[in-house]
Amino acid sequence: MSAAVPIIDVVIPVYNAPELTKRCIDSVVTYLGPSIRTVHIQDDASDAETRTMLDCLTYPQLNIFHAPENRGYGKSVNDAVARSDAELVLVLNSDSEVCDNFLPMLCGALAADSKLAVISPTEGDIPQAKAGRYMRQLGGYIATYRFRGYAFLIRRAVFEAMGGFDAQFGRGYYEDTDLGRRLDRQGWRMGVHPDAAVRHETGASFGRGKSYRELVRKNRSLYFSRYPLARQNVLVVSGAYALTDLPVAVVDSIERVMQQGGRLHWLTPELLPQLSCLQMHNGAIGLGAMLKLLLRGRSREDKRITDVWVLPGVAGWLRAALRVWGFACGLRVREWEAAAF
Repeated sequence: MSAAVPIIDVVIPVYNAPELTKRCIDSVVTYLGPSIRTVHIQDDASDAETRTMLDCLTYPQLNIFHAPENRGYGKSVNDAVARSDAELVLVLNSDSEVCDNFLPMLCGALAADSKLAVISPTEGDIPQAKAGRYMRQLGGYIATYRFRGYAFLIRRAVFEAMGGFDAQFGRGYYEDTDLGRRLDRQGWRMGVHPDAAVRHETGASFGRGKSYRELVRKNRSLYFSRYPLARQNVLVVSGAYALTDLPVAVVDSIERVMQQGGRLHWLTPELLPQLSCLQMHNGAIGLGAMLKLLLRGRSREDKRITDVWVLPGVAGWLRAALRVWGFACGLRVREWEAAAF
C-alpha cells in the first residue's frame, strides 16, 4: 500500500439483490484492493439466496456479518463502521460498481483540506463540460451542501463523533442528507470529486413500489421538519452578471440559501462561466425556462420555487411580470436596485 494512502476500510450494507451485490464486491476487490484493508459486509437480514452468495465468497479481505433482523441502511452502516478502526471508511451502496481506483484522488482531497469531512465520487452524471463550470476547491473537489450517501469516503472519527446516521430514518432515505446538515452545522465541508465516478443502480435493493414511496414521503417529512430552510428554491433573474461581479451582500445571500440546504436557479442572458457549488444551477433567460421553473413541483412541495430574486439588468416588463406572478402564487419577491451594484 502506498505511504500516501492512509488505512482505509470499506463498508457495504447489503439487503438482497445478490447479483448486484456480488458485482459490487467483485469490483471493490478488483479495483481498490491495493488501497484498502478490510471490506466489512453488513448483511441486513437478507434472504437465503443472498446469504449463501456472501458465504461462498473467498476474498481474504472480507469480513461478513449477518444481522439477525433488518435494521435498515443507517443502522447497518453505523454497526459496520463501529467495527472498523481505520482512519478513513469508504461506504458503498451494494447496487454500486467501482470501475477504477478513485481512492488516491479522494484521499488527496481530504489531505489537502483538513475541514473536508466527506467526499464522494460522482455517479457518472457530471459531464466534463458541466464539471468545468464549477469552482474547484483545494484538492480538486466541487463543494456541495447536500450530502448523498450512494458512495462516500469519510473520516471515521468524524462520522462517529456525529453519531453516524440517525436511526429515526429507519430503513433509509434522507439519513444521508440529515447527516450532511449536521456536518455543515459543525463547520465541516462536503465535496464531490468530478474526476472520480461509480456506477449506481438507484434503489435496486428496496425497489420502487408502494413501500418505497411511503418510506420516502415519511422521511422527507421528518427531514424538512428539522431543516425547514432546506425547502428554499430560489429563482434568481439578472442581467449579465457573474459571481465575481456581485456585491458581497448579494453573494452572501446566495451562499446562505445553499448552505442551509436550499437550491438556487439562476437565469442569465448567457451561461455563467463559474458556479460555486452543486446546489447552484444556471440557464439562459427565456420565457420557456422561466415558466418551467415557476411551474415545477406540482407533486413535490420541496421542489417548488419559494422565492424570486430580481437583480439589476432585467427588463422592466419582466420585473413587473415577476411581481404579479409572485403575488398571485404567494412567492417572496426580492429586488435589488442598480445603485447597490
